[in-house]
Amino acid sequence: MKQKALSRLTEINVFVLLLGILAVCVLFTYLIPAGEYARIDVNGRSVVQADSFQYTASSPIGFMGFLNSIHTGMVDSASIMFFVLIIGGSYGILSATGAMEAFIYSLTKKLGNKEKWLIPSMMLFFAAGGSLIGMFEETLPYIAILVPLCVALGFDAMTGAAIVLVGASVGFTSAIMNPFTIGIAQGIAELPPFSGIGFRIGVFVVMYVVAVIFVYRHAMKVKKNPELGIYGFYNRESVRDMFGGNVVFEQRHKLILACFLLNLVTIAVGVIEFGWYITEIAGLFILLGVIVGLIGRLSANEMVDAFMKGASSLLAGAMIIGVARAIVVVLNDGQIMDTILYYSAAVIQDLPPSLTAVGMLGFQTVLSFIIPSGSGMAALTMPIMTPLSELVGITRQTAVLAFQFGDGISNIVIPGIAVAGVGMAGISYLSWIRWLFPLLLMQYGIAVVAVILAHAIGYGPF
Repeated sequence: MKQKALSRLTEINVFVLLLGILAVCVLFTYLIPAGEYARIDVNGRSVVQADSFQYTASSPIGFMGFLNSIHTGMVDSASIMFFVLIIGGSYGILSATGAMEAFIYSLTKKLGNKEKWLIPSMMLFFAAGGSLIGMFEETLPYIAILVPLCVALGFDAMTGAAIVLVGASVGFTSAIMNPFTIGIAQGIAELPPFSGIGFRIGVFVVMYVVAVIFVYRHAMKVKKNPELGIYGFYNRESVRDMFGGNVVFEQRHKLILACFLLNLVTIAVGVIEFGWYITEIAGLFILLGVIVGLIGRLSANEMVDAFMKGASSLLAGAMIIGVARAIVVVLNDGQIMDTILYYSAAVIQDLPPSLTAVGMLGFQTVLSFIIPSGSGMAALTMPIMTPLSELVGITRQTAVLAFQFGDGISNIVIPGIAVAGVGMAGISYLSWIRWLFPLLLMQYGIAVVAVILAHAIGYGPF
C-alpha cells in the first residue's frame, strides 16, 4: 500500500504540484496577517532591516489575482526563462555536430586497455560538464556507451551507470559555474554572478575524489569477483564486439570543443572583470551555437532545427521557473511574504546560525523531491531564503550554497533522470538506491560540513 502511495506521489506532474502550492498560498493571504519589513539599499542591493517589521492592512488575493499571478510570474522571470531556452538551444547545436559523442567514443576506446584510468577520467569529464554548464539530462545517451564498455572490461553495468550519473551529479552539486542553479540563485540573491567560486572549486575537488574512490572500489571488487556485480541487460559475451566501430574524432570535432572551452573561459573573464550577467552570457552562447554549427557543417536550417530541439528539451524547466515565480507574486501581493519571514525568524532566532544554515540545506533537500527543476526551485525558494538568511545572521552566499547542495545531491536519487539512466542499463531503482546509499551519506556529510564552514568564514561577498 505504501509503495502504491509513493508511486502515485512521484507520478504527480510538477506543474500540478506548483499550482496546488499556488492555490494554498492564495488561501494563506486570507489566513495570515499582512505585514512588511522596511528595506534599505546597500551597495545596490535591497536589504531587510531586522527590527522594522510592522503589521499592515490585509490584502487577500481573489480568483482573478490567482489567475493573473501566473502570467505576472512569467513576465517577471522572462529574462531567466529565455536564458534557459537559449542555453538549451545552443547546446542542441553543439550536440547536433556530433563532437561530444565522437570525443566520448574516442576516449573510451583509448582507455579501453587502461581500465584503471577510465573511471577517474570519464567521471571528471561528466563532473566538469555538470559543474560548468549544468549537464545532467544530456548525459543519458552516454550510458549506452559506458555501460557495455565497463562490462567488456570486467566491471559491471552499475560501474558504467555510476561513471555517468554520479560524475554528472558531483558537478551539478558543486556548481562551479552552473548557469541553471548557481547562476539563477545568485541573481535572485543579488550576488555578483558566479561569486564565491574558489570555495565551490574546493567542494568540487572533495566531492569528486570521494565519488571516484567509491565507484573505483566497487569496480575493483567486481573485477576480482564478477559474482558481486550487477549486470542489468548486459554480459561480457554480448558486448565483446560493440567497440569495433569506426567513429572518428575528427579535426572539426576538436575545433568545436576548443571553441566550447574558449566560450567558458570568455564567460569567466567577462563575469569577473566586466560584471557580465545572463544577457551577456546568453549572447555568447548564441554566438557559440552559430560558430560550432558552421564548423560542424550544419546548414542554416539544420542549425535552427537543432537550436529549437535543444530549447524545447528545456521548455518545461523554463515554464516551471515562471509558475514558481507566480507563488512569490501571490505572497508579495498578499503582503504575507514578510510575515512568513518574521515568523520563521522568530522560530529559529535562538538557534546557532550554523545550525540554521544546515536547516536550510534540509529544507531545500526535501523540496527537491517535489520540484525536480533546480532553476525552478531557485526561483521559488531564494526570494524567501535571501532575506531570511539576513534576519538570522547568515550570508546570502551561504544560503545559496545550501540551495545548491539540497538540489544537487538529490538529483541522483529522485525519480527522474537517474531512474531513466539506470533503467537504460537494466538496473532496478531499488538496487541503485541500496548501492548508492553510503555515497549519499558521505555527500550529505560533506555538504553539512561545507555549509557550517561557509558560515564560520563569512562566505561572501555578503
